[in-house]
Amino acid sequence: MSRRERVGPLASRPGVAPELDVDALLDDPTTGIVVCCGSGGVGKTTTSAALALRAAERGRKVVVLTIDPARRLAQSLGIEQLDNTPRPVVGVDGTAGGSLDAMMLDMKRTFDDVVLSQASPERARAILDNPFYVALSSSFAGTQEYMAMEKLGQIRARAQAEGTYDLIVVDTPPSRSALDFLDAPERLSSFLDGRFLRLMVAPAKGPAKLMTAGLGLVTGALTKILGAQILTDLQTFVAALDTVFGGFRARAQQTYALLQADGTAFLVVAAPEPDALREAEYFVERLDGDGMPLAGMVVNRATPEPRSKLPADEATAAAARLRARRKDSLAAGLLRLHADRWAAVQREQLLSSRFTAAHPDVATVTVAALPGDVHDLKGLRRVGTLLARG
Repeated sequence: MSRRERVGPLASRPGVAPELDVDALLDDPTTGIVVCCGSGGVGKTTTSAALALRAAERGRKVVVLTIDPARRLAQSLGIEQLDNTPRPVVGVDGTAGGSLDAMMLDMKRTFDDVVLSQASPERARAILDNPFYVALSSSFAGTQEYMAMEKLGQIRARAQAEGTYDLIVVDTPPSRSALDFLDAPERLSSFLDGRFLRLMVAPAKGPAKLMTAGLGLVTGALTKILGAQILTDLQTFVAALDTVFGGFRARAQQTYALLQADGTAFLVVAAPEPDALREAEYFVERLDGDGMPLAGMVVNRATPEPRSKLPADEATAAAARLRARRKDSLAAGLLRLHADRWAAVQREQLLSSRFTAAHPDVATVTVAALPGDVHDLKGLRRVGTLLARG
């Protein structure tokens, strides 16, 4: 299926971005996963929540998963606290038969669940108490991305088995780390297959004949540096990698394939600012390079066009004449604000047109900035309406 077929009817005027039909995307029963990615501060979390709410109130059974450690999603959905367990959102209009749950990735708990599901109770307890495991599951670079892949795979498998959800909306971390989870299978494989880990696991699980003179020297040196107990803990942990985490690599690769499937749609969220649009270009090119199904881009928080069509230069000239005559300072100030707004609109349109020129096939919807923060379902519904109407 082509990108245009996936996102529904699109405009095709030369020099104008094709129009993203958000409702067509959400209503399509073959759309099972929507992944929102983008740099920080562009309203990505709010966009994810608004899409999830709109889909639920249009009849979909939705769960929205945030990987972003910020708590704004819980606040906007009226939930006191989000955790690793999906929680129903109260106040959703279920007239159309839909529902909405929300959850936030708990990195350590997800890692613990993998251990508990793959090992006997005794072996699981030994691993969970191992200091190297505690460090890896809590703060090791890349663990959040690994666990995001694991949790997404778990939710999808449960949804298919139990019929709990027919749409998963994923809110990724801000900035370029939002796409680090695409590298999770390869990075995990490199970690598990590293030479040092292979070296360390040999004494723990191999016969004594594997303890060559060279390996014995390395182990002896490490014992002097780290201490016998630390070395034992490390060897025990590494030995558990094969038996407990061997299937994790395969599951991460399966989830990666799921992200490439036709039922998945990536949305890049940006703001009409130079830095945010540069990040958006990176996301678009990276997704295209990895063969990920890009549905389109949301240009968020755009300056609303003034109701009056008085050109900015004429408004500026009129304000200058009033100030020169020292007449009606209020009118002069309003004309100046009008001119400034038009200038902002034109600047943002120019930036967006440059992106479109570089990526003419990326469907886009532009959402005007709201006068205040979104902090409840009413605000999310308004954002959803703007997303649908452009």
